[in-house]
Amino acid sequence: MNVRRAVLAALGGLVLLCLLVAVAVTALSVKVEGSSMAPTLHDGDRLLAVPGSAGEVHRFDVVLLRSRHQNALLVKRVIALPGDRIAIVSTAQDPFQVLLQERGRGPVYRVTAGQWIAQARRTGNCCAEDGTRSARAALRTVPAGSFFYLGDNPDLSDDSRAFGWGEIDRVEGRVGLRGALVPASAQLGARPVLEESRGTVPGAGPGSGAGPGPKSEAGAGPGVGPTSGPAPGPGP
Repeated sequence: MNVRRAVLAALGGLVLLCLLVAVAVTALSVKVEGSSMAPTLHDGDRLLAVPGSAGEVHRFDVVLLRSRHQNALLVKRVIALPGDRIAIVSTAQDPFQVLLQERGRGPVYRVTAGQWIAQARRTGNCCAEDGTRSARAALRTVPAGSFFYLGDNPDLSDDSRAFGWGEIDRVEGRVGLRGALVPASAQLGARPVLEESRGTVPGAGPGSGAGPGPKSEAGAGPGVGPTSGPAPGPGP
């Protein structure tokens, strides 16, 4: 009987622990609203930020950004860091050519991701001086303290092309967990890569041009941050 009671007590404690964890996850997590990050994230997914990652950005990570324009919490992917140069070239044949020059010098690479190729059909050119869409494609330098961000579903995403540069000090955390405590870490979704840019590079200065070949990993550099930031709020 003592053994049976011990087993029942242990099971009861385990059930209680699971309930407490579920309540904590629900209370601390961010619920995704909309399809701007599909297929990486879906409407109704719950996300947790990596502790201590507020005010921190690394290229191609998914972050929680408190929008100054909507007073809403956005879930987006970091594309360009301070000092990088960024552009988007849109043609009928290839509507979403994202170009990146790391730290504003050296070769200009094309940023590619499988989810973009499968979904981008009606995007426009970028960027204006504030990082938003523009009539003509042009490489723009990301200002200090800022970054350029996109959704993984380009045609249905309000991101830097609509709101301009993101502010690093308004990043509330890097997405580290998704769903039912499934580890996602920095590799959330199909992580973009840098490839050789074969077309004309808009606004590239002397010494710029197509990259020498593909780069297998796009997360170059140490990233930027951290600083302090408020707790996560509602979904994007």
